[in-house]
Amino acid sequence: MSKSFFHSVSYVFAGTFLAQLIPIAGTFLLARIFAPSDFGLYSVWLGFVLFLSVVLTGRFDMSLVVEHDGNPRRLAAAMTLVTIALGSGIAGCLLWLVMHIQIASISSLPLILILIAVPTSAFVAAINTFQNWAAADGRYTHLSAIRLVQATLIVLLQIGVGLLKPDAIGLGVGYLAGVLAAFSACLFLMPLRLAEIACRKKQLFDFWKRHRRFPIYSLPAGSLSAATAQLPVLIVASRFGEDAAGLLAMALRIVGAPMSLLSVSVLDVFKRHASAAFRERGECRAEYLHAFRILLAVAFASATGIIFLAKPLFTSFFDKEWLGAAAICVWLLPRFVGGFVASPLSYMVYISGKQHLDFIWQLVLVSVTLSVLLLFEPMQSALLVYASCYGVLYIVYLYMSYIFSCGCAK
Repeated sequence: MSKSFFHSVSYVFAGTFLAQLIPIAGTFLLARIFAPSDFGLYSVWLGFVLFLSVVLTGRFDMSLVVEHDGNPRRLAAAMTLVTIALGSGIAGCLLWLVMHIQIASISSLPLILILIAVPTSAFVAAINTFQNWAAADGRYTHLSAIRLVQATLIVLLQIGVGLLKPDAIGLGVGYLAGVLAAFSACLFLMPLRLAEIACRKKQLFDFWKRHRRFPIYSLPAGSLSAATAQLPVLIVASRFGEDAAGLLAMALRIVGAPMSLLSVSVLDVFKRHASAAFRERGECRAEYLHAFRILLAVAFASATGIIFLAKPLFTSFFDKEWLGAAAICVWLLPRFVGGFVASPLSYMVYISGKQHLDFIWQLVLVSVTLSVLLLFEPMQSALLVYASCYGVLYIVYLYMSYIFSCGCAK
């Protein structure tokens, strides 16, 4: 299992790395076509689209890993897509109502971006469902292909549309065209029969009832997690100024993105091995510990590199005004390391059906984040205490997930 696990992680990591590299390379071209103000407006719209894409799934896409291989998971994927379609219809009606009573007129977003927000979110949600399906099935070739196709098509179509309409609308329309093309690629790689998509009402209700914990607990927990990730920059900006917030945002981007890269790759493989073992044996302790050792080793190497290389790297590749971000990278090490190790293993809450405990943990996390960042000063003290509390809470999360992996009912 050890050799197979490491090989699978390496394979998924290679595909994920390329999928991340393409948008970074494309950004240099996009920056020559679009103005910063257009990027800002587009980012606001994209943030809403990505949030809505999570809501539309009801987090049922996370339930695919607990389904049995073969036809049961295939039907679950189909019913998740039906859920997304129904949710899109409801969201579209609500959007029409908001626009009808002219609330939307207060928005700074162009009308076209408002109109395409729901269909774009639906396609993003559907693509995420196919990715979770591929990961749960262990089809890592398909998983890597979907990510590569999605990243490539979005960048190419945004560049193409941008040459004709170089503004925020061009970026949004290009993104929609990219996810639509990527969704078509998903259907080609992992086709579904019409009879599976057109499921009976009773089948759909039974599916919702069986996995009701996902929308009840996982959806709010996911929303809290997304909000908590944005809070530090917002609070630092309000308390210590925009320059300080910019340094924090740069530190989160420079360190957080690379460390999450391998973390996601381990998660894609871990969820497959752990869920299969849990169904067969009622526990997956060996799989958990194997993933934990890999994550801990990489986290230790990454932390060592950050401590010794952060300042030289910022000195070499950034202006002097960004040197403060190097110090913040070191201050936030407990948060980065804890998140790197705990996030993939936290999938045990879904495998073991303990989503309600995940929701409680997220509530504690957002409360601690707010309290620490609002009460402590100066900024260095606030961030050091914030990172330390984050690290302690991640240790608690690791203990919880380990207990779940042992199959303990308590």
